Amino acid sequence: MPAPVLSLLIPAYNEAARLGATLGQVLAYLHAQPYPSELIVVDDGSTDGTVAVAEEYFASHTGRVATRVLSYTPNRGKGYAVRQGLLAARGAIALFSDADLSTPIEETPALLEPILAGECDVVFGSRALNDELVGQHQPWLREQSGRFFNRMVRLATSMPYADTQCGFKAFRLDVCTPIIESARLDRFGFDVELLFLAYKAGLRLREQPVRWNDVAGSKVGIFSGLHGFRELWALRQYSRRGDYAAALSRTQALVASQAATPGVPI
Repeated sequence: MPAPVLSLLIPAYNEAARLGATLGQVLAYLHAQPYPSELIVVDDGSTDGTVAVAEEYFASHTGRVATRVLSYTPNRGKGYAVRQGLLAARGAIALFSDADLSTPIEETPALLEPILAGECDVVFGSRALNDELVGQHQPWLREQSGRFFNRMVRLATSMPYADTQCGFKAFRLDVCTPIIESARLDRFGFDVELLFLAYKAGLRLREQPVRWNDVAGSKVGIFSGLHGFRELWALRQYSRRGDYAAALSRTQALVASQAATPGVPI
């Protein structure tokens, strides 16, 4: 198979009940696209039949989209799962989506096209920029907690973005790999860490409004929020100690080398 343009990643933890339907929607979408792609399910130490559902579905639904399952134990957190998927991806661009498809898979072009056009290196979905695109809102307390967390993110990182937590993000891997390799946060703060490192490295980021609907069965709860604040504090400490400095330098060198060589393909 030709090298994929897009690697679509689905981190999954105990998603056996709805994963089959999700894979059906995603594969139908990818098979309709003109570019080669791959679909990777990253099982984050599930204790149900998530791995079996994914493997059986892929075995019975073959086609030109490459498919595979990555699995490990024990559960490490969504951030760890996403990082493993990003590092295993063979595509020029990797996009991760929540298993519940709270952002419909049909929103993929909103993230993919600015990177393919050479305008951006990282494009991430946002629920905050256009409220009209949010169909089913989260419960009021969760929504307000998310907004408060985002205010803390902006204070802690100086990033200007309104929503760092939407589970729909795309990365141009040839310049983003060093920061992905250096990322350390495994749970609720991982989105902030990846965006922060890309921002500090001087990559071109775009916060992109996308359609979004709250889906029952979310695994984000009060303890996730507490993990988020703890990881936000850890991110500040890692940055102050210079733990990310080498990765930022490598990323900047990659960007500079590509700028000096017109026509480097994505």
